[in-house]
Order: sequence, then C-alpha cells, then structure tokens
Amino acid sequence: MNMHASEVAAPTPEVFPTYHAEELTRGGIQARILLNGQIYSLRITRAGKLILTK
Repeated sequence: MNMHASEVAAPTPEVFPTYHAEELTRGGIQARILLNGQIYSLRITRAGKLILTK
C-alpha cells in the first residue's frame, strides 16, 4: 500500500517547560538548582547572560 505525502502524520513538536530567570531568582541574580543530590548555581550577569555552574 502506497502512502501519499498528505497521508503521513507530521511529527508533533515537543513542549518544554519555560521559566523566567527573574522568577527563579525571585528578583535577585542567583538561584540554586538541585539535581541528583548536586547543587548547581544559576546566575544572571550584569550583561543579562545566564551562567550555570556546579
């Protein structure tokens, strides 16, 4: 059985959670993120960039 291009289902785009960095830092410049028992630091720089460190 031959399928035409119009009959093939288009892939569903993945939806990821989106967070505002300012909400994660509660208006500050730094937040801690816990993953598998390890604490990571998320920091907003003066230039408005994000840095994630362990």
